[in-house]
Amino acid sequence: MEIIDTTVLVVGAGFAGLAVAIELRRAGIHDVVVLEAAADVGGVWRENTYPGAGCDVPSPLYSFSFAPNPGWPRRYARQPDILGYLRRVARRSGVASQVRPRSEVVSAEFDAASSRWLVRTADGGTYSTRVLVPATGQLSRPAYPAVPGIGSFAGPSFHSARWDHGVNLSGRRVAVIGTGASAVQFVPHLRRVAASLTVFQRTAPYVLPKRDRVYSATRLRWLRRWPLLQRLDRLGFWLYTEFAQQCLARWRFFAPLFTVQARRHLRRQVPDPALRSALRPDHALGCKRVLFSNDYYPALSGSSVDVVTSEVVAVTPDGVRTADGRHHDADVLVYGTGFTATDILAPITVRGLGGRTLAEAWRDGARAHLGITVPGFPNLFVMYGPNTNLGGGSVVHMLESQARYVREAVRFLVDHPEFDLDVRPEAEQRWDDEVQKRLARSVWTRCRSWYRGVHGRVVSIWPGRTSEYRRRTRALRLADFHVRRAAARDRRAA
Repeated sequence: MEIIDTTVLVVGAGFAGLAVAIELRRAGIHDVVVLEAAADVGGVWRENTYPGAGCDVPSPLYSFSFAPNPGWPRRYARQPDILGYLRRVARRSGVASQVRPRSEVVSAEFDAASSRWLVRTADGGTYSTRVLVPATGQLSRPAYPAVPGIGSFAGPSFHSARWDHGVNLSGRRVAVIGTGASAVQFVPHLRRVAASLTVFQRTAPYVLPKRDRVYSATRLRWLRRWPLLQRLDRLGFWLYTEFAQQCLARWRFFAPLFTVQARRHLRRQVPDPALRSALRPDHALGCKRVLFSNDYYPALSGSSVDVVTSEVVAVTPDGVRTADGRHHDADVLVYGTGFTATDILAPITVRGLGGRTLAEAWRDGARAHLGITVPGFPNLFVMYGPNTNLGGGSVVHMLESQARYVREAVRFLVDHPEFDLDVRPEAEQRWDDEVQKRLARSVWTRCRSWYRGVHGRVVSIWPGRTSEYRRRTRALRLADFHVRRAAARDRRAA
């Protein structure tokens, strides 16, 4: 079997993978291969095609700073527009030619003798690379509820991230398990087409108004004619999200401002007191993901919709059974239960020095220095890694910061081929201690959420502003690394 050699191998062609591949290309580093399991670029914006799919970060901010888009049709872009944007960016940057589609990575192992990563794909391909950059993200693998009988349902059933557009929902009895960010977007559509809709809610989310609007032709002309207006638009949204992120992390005395707004939104949109009570959150705002919608509450208020708060205990061939003993008949079952966000890089088997797997290193929860590097895994740099997600703001800003950091590391390794970079355990420990200490003072440790792993550790969230993260990743500090002479170079020297 032929082994394909490359300097840098990136796994994943979503926002994260494209960010680092483009950054390396802009720096003159072209020997880069991007392996993508699917047939096209796009990541979550390729996979999530459910009705109403869109972003809850304003379009000017949810895009690369080096690739502004004056043609966003609305303030909060929909899935087709974001996917189209990513395709254009990949093509125009030249990175599209470096993407190898339908190349699902199953394992990666560091070979200390050659100081290279050996990466294998599901179709039998093998790659040898100096630098490995996993960019599979935190929201790529659908999560299903751990209830008996999931496989027994006789009718069509699917996860929102694997929406089956071939299923005719018109006039059907549809059951939805989950009320997270995806469900808030597709439930209004289901309410319009289904004969009846049953929504199973484990925890009521906070829902804020979505200040969305279609951009006028005049506004779009202005943005195209004067790029400064685009930058000012982006700056305004960035400043607001920096404020929101800080409120969740430290300035919790501002939280009541958002709580009052959410309660007013609920009160205005849900006139029925009983339903309003069922939809009232019982946790601190921000502890779980805050959602944005103008039509979710009105959809739940429809006469054909039933909101069930009793715990789901089983899925049966013809419906769902809840803890109160009721059986809810259904023709179609939709899971809006999110993703396995804390199982970063799963199910890829990654082996570092001494054959130790990343799963073993992360037995108590994923952790990495700056969310990027892990001790014992030389020349591996994780994009969108542990504690780099945001409770408020655009993760694209974080990805650009990480891409620049990876660029500096790759530049060092290219200029000094005799050395490997392995982050020092003490550097990683200092970083993790700081992050977890700051998280302990934040809202994100106040309840159970997908931000936390099975051991209660907050794995996903960065507890600071994006500007701070940009500053702290601006330079590669060699003092944080064991700069080791590669074994293969030692033998040649001898």
